[in-house]
Amino acid sequence: MGKKSGSFFDMQFITSSISTMLVLLLLGMVVFFVLSANNLSKYVRENISFSVLISDDMKEADALKFQKKLNEEPFVKETSYISKEQALKEQSEAMGTDPAEFLGYNPFTASIEIKLNADYANSDSISWIEQKIMQNKKVMEINYPQDLLDAVNSNIRKISFLLLGLTLISFALINNTIRLAIYSKRFLIHTMKLVGASWGFIRRPFLVRNIWIGILAAAMADAALIGMAYALVR
Repeated sequence: MGKKSGSFFDMQFITSSISTMLVLLLLGMVVFFVLSANNLSKYVRENISFSVLISDDMKEADALKFQKKLNEEPFVKETSYISKEQALKEQSEAMGTDPAEFLGYNPFTASIEIKLNADYANSDSISWIEQKIMQNKKVMEINYPQDLLDAVNSNIRKISFLLLGLTLISFALINNTIRLAIYSKRFLIHTMKLVGASWGFIRRPFLVRNIWIGILAAAMADAALIGMAYALVR
């Protein structure tokens, strides 16, 4: 029994387990980053807001009705109304001076800040949304960070391709690890074939051995991923 155990849990078993563990760790990190990137992407998209500048001709009551109408649109996540007075107050705090004091009037207009649902936060959808909102004649202008939006969407595409590439590499490494393990036993397999061993008899020890390698590698990879996730949270 001792000899059998020694031949089963040999150096090749250990190195194969470590190699498989590293590949599974890479695959686990890819899955983790896919989930994180998806959540981060959604968070960033839904927090990119654009301003709908309203003409001074529109009364505040009408502006609030317009805001309520916008909230009913499927592309809107949330809106907030900023009056002329509130805009002046915010800009005065940001600039450290009151522009109305030397201009003699409030230069700011009321606006509605809109945050979109993530699925609509792309250039094509925003172009259509802009045309729809501009149908209201009291809307003067719509401002949104086009460069930031393009940069976010471009980076999301790059990250998606990178993660896809890492996934393919992970599967290729697992395949090569198994093939190398079998190739190292090619003379033993050939000898067993010469003495008339069936394919089921030849395969059985490889299957049992690699199942144990997979279990051990998965346990080590899970432990490493849990440790990394705990460290990130802390």
